[in-house]
Amino acid sequence: MTANQPQGHVAELCAKMRTFIDDEVIPAEPVLSRADEDAHQQLNVLRSRAKELGLWALGHPADIGGGGVPFLDFVYLNEVIGRSEYGQLAVGSVSMQDSLMLRKHGTEEQQRRWIPPIVAGEFLPSVALTEPDAAGSDPTLIETRAELDGDSWVINGHKWFTTAVADAGYCSVFARTEPESTPKHSRISAIIVPTDTPGFEIVRAIPTMGHDPSDHYEVKLTNVRVPAANLLGERGKGFIVAQDRLGPGRIFHSMRWLGQAQRAFELMCERANTRYAHGSLLAEKGEIHRYIAESAAEIQAARLMTLDAARVMDAGDDARVQIGLIKFWGARMLHNVVDRAIQVYGAAGLTADTPLEGMYRRARYARIYDGPDEVHRMSTARRLLRDPNAAPWR
Repeated sequence: MTANQPQGHVAELCAKMRTFIDDEVIPAEPVLSRADEDAHQQLNVLRSRAKELGLWALGHPADIGGGGVPFLDFVYLNEVIGRSEYGQLAVGSVSMQDSLMLRKHGTEEQQRRWIPPIVAGEFLPSVALTEPDAAGSDPTLIETRAELDGDSWVINGHKWFTTAVADAGYCSVFARTEPESTPKHSRISAIIVPTDTPGFEIVRAIPTMGHDPSDHYEVKLTNVRVPAANLLGERGKGFIVAQDRLGPGRIFHSMRWLGQAQRAFELMCERANTRYAHGSLLAEKGEIHRYIAESAAEIQAARLMTLDAARVMDAGDDARVQIGLIKFWGARMLHNVVDRAIQVYGAAGLTADTPLEGMYRRARYARIYDGPDEVHRMSTARRLLRDPNAAPWR
């Protein structure tokens, strides 16, 4: 076992998780992909099974009802969970980022009210950050306003790509509360809005690449009134709250992408070893050798980069360079590997008879969410230009 593999108890958990994902979650994907009652029932069966096997909410801290697996160790588990698009939902890790955000920034009352049900999977958390009329890559342009009226916040605005809000008990809404503040990053606050609050309207599920049915929604807030105590974190510190959620989330994304890429790699090898064309198996052709070798190299490079980012974050150090690098590199790696796998499958890879066409759409989507590639490249390059010693090999 090498240094970049899980050890001891975590290795046992990873093996157990791999069996659950491969033998129970992946076979259920055709049902889970449908937006109907059968899909809902199937997901509940898998959730119950994950709890029975001791695989539920493993990365959530023990003091909030989770499994207490340390951050770096959970990264290994998330690699396995990511083999299926539905893995997060099946094992309860989908609420981990929001649980950590509430645990760090929430008041005692906010933690008491919201953390136990999202850790238990009674409902999902939701985040409303992006807006249709403001560039999502520059959140300083957020136009949604929240104004204090006595003991209440009154919120008006228009959000989209609001996560999982149809199944959420609350939504963390990021709104402009300090319109004249300088610097401009001090103008935004995070406010908890229960989804049944009058004026909180789900307009539609947004049809998106790789998500059908969509789990991202367009939302309008019209004179939404919530208690002033629903402020999450400090007033004007919404960017700090958001980054504390997005930082570990980007590492989780990158590890899940590895799970998807590894699954695509396995499918590609299986197809190459069994498909006969032009006088020989595909596995005997030089171009296919290139696909296999380059995919293995890119997966391994991205994996080591992701583990390094997790190591730095786990140590409590500034991991912004490492996270920026893996965010754009990992998304590109996923696209490349899935693209090659589809090429090896030929026409069959374009159909829903394999998981590859859905994986391809999700891979393209990965280059946008949690910050587009261009922004991560730009911000990382600027940090390195200011201080070349911040490079991860120094």
